[in-house]
Amino acid sequence: MLHSCHNTIFLTLPLYHEKMKRKLSYIAALFFIASSFTSCDLLGDGCQVCQTVSYENENPIAWGTEAEYCDQELLAIKAIAPTTYNGVTTRWECY
Repeated sequence: MLHSCHNTIFLTLPLYHEKMKRKLSYIAALFFIASSFTSCDLLGDGCQVCQTVSYENENPIAWGTEAEYCDQELLAIKAIAPTTYNGVTTRWECY
């Protein structure tokens, strides 16, 4: 009688392991899918529309043509310092 109780435990243990492996694989797949959706390009953070805006006495007087910049180009545009000539300051603005 005692042996049949132990046999039952050991026979159901592999089934429990299979269910646990399946659950863990579902969780791992869900985690992978969720982390792939957080890339910058899917969220729209990798690209921005930028244009030059010229100011005189802190009032905008001229706007350049809008263009979309991404990744390294966007970083390069944002790194450009404003320039001032004859009291008119021109700088890049991105949104």
